[in-house]
Amino acid sequence: MKTGGNAAPDIDWPDDLLGPVRSLPEYQTLRVAFSGGLDSLLLLRAVAACHPDVIAVHVNHQLQPNHEETEDFCRAVCATLSIPIVVERVTVAVGRDAETGVEEAARHARYEVFHRLQGRGDLLLMAHHGDDQVETVLFRLLRGSGIRGLAGMPKNRALGAGQLLRPWLGISRDRLQEVARQNQLCWQEDPSNASQEYDRNYLRHSILPGLKQRWPGLLQRVASSARACAESDQLNRRLAELQWQQCAEDGVRLNLDAFRTLGRLERRNLLRWWIHARGYAVPGLSCWDQVVSELVEAADDRAPEIRGDGFCIRRYRSRLYLVPERELPQTSRVLVPGQPLQWGDWQLSLVPGSVTSSSGVPTIRVSTRRGGERVRPNAGGPSRALKTWLQEQGVPPWERAALPLVFEVSRSSEELIAIGNLWCSDRYSGSAPAAGWRLIVARDFD
Repeated sequence: MKTGGNAAPDIDWPDDLLGPVRSLPEYQTLRVAFSGGLDSLLLLRAVAACHPDVIAVHVNHQLQPNHEETEDFCRAVCATLSIPIVVERVTVAVGRDAETGVEEAARHARYEVFHRLQGRGDLLLMAHHGDDQVETVLFRLLRGSGIRGLAGMPKNRALGAGQLLRPWLGISRDRLQEVARQNQLCWQEDPSNASQEYDRNYLRHSILPGLKQRWPGLLQRVASSARACAESDQLNRRLAELQWQQCAEDGVRLNLDAFRTLGRLERRNLLRWWIHARGYAVPGLSCWDQVVSELVEAADDRAPEIRGDGFCIRRYRSRLYLVPERELPQTSRVLVPGQPLQWGDWQLSLVPGSVTSSSGVPTIRVSTRRGGERVRPNAGGPSRALKTWLQEQGVPPWERAALPLVFEVSRSSEELIAIGNLWCSDRYSGSAPAAGWRLIVARDFD
């Protein structure tokens, strides 16, 4: 359908479209993602028909030649309907990885906007429908996704501090087009939707029509399978949570002896849950059993690991650790009172103690290991090589290289006063530190 023209008059909404948006969960702010296309136009108008406090959100990816025309169209529709609109222009960064194409990069940029806008209790509605769900399930199936991917798009989930809701997942694209044409609505077409260069468009134009003709109940069948996968995924996650409680130590690492008692599938399930729970993408390994077996059974002098995007799982002294990739400062930093310092996973602060030091503010330097450092764990006692002390504390090798070392600097020398969050000199700790200043070192997951 051609674009342009005035917004249609009030619509006599059918129950199958209006019902899912009439009774929404409680919210603080209600938003609708509005691209200007048929689906989001219909949803915005349906929501506005029963919720006068709705706000439209248009994300302009600046990828299509008509992106300015589309943005103007969205503004005009909202002006006609007296709906406030938030327009965000984003720059889509496409990664060098072939798996990260324009579609995925645009989706990431779009959801970053939604995530930022959502406050506590806010609700964002999106116009995904039944055909979108089928495309998603087939697309993930062809990419080799597990049951979490084959569960498709959830009807609702957390988004930022609020919630995302897809009220029309049970409605077909044909039904939306029927209602739009009956009411002579006008919308904007995304030129890229016609290009079968993109996998989803190929499924939409070349595969789905034949499948729907052969199996008229395709949308319902796929939706049923997706729900079954979602239920299985929920059970897997619950099992992993229970086994995490049995195998985890301090909530940050797995005891290898306890992990060994799990079955082959349980081990894999727990590791995948752990990776996902820490916010990383689960690696698409074709040989999970072999990799996990090597992780568990390798000799003590080996260093097996599972690598993923931004992290790896490593073994040390009968423990498994999920280690994020992180960039640390390459030079030492000065810690200034009232100015917390972020150092990798750690945050360091220098605050006044209960007794004010007569010597003023000390010079405190933070750095990583350079070699040859010594620590005096007990005041007045002998000093020891830091390398030996870290080994005795069971600190994994990769942690030793990342730990922030805190030094008190004087004119003639400097003294190590803290080692990450593992140890701090009595002079800078306790309720009344002798130095008059308290050093606070906290890790992100403490």
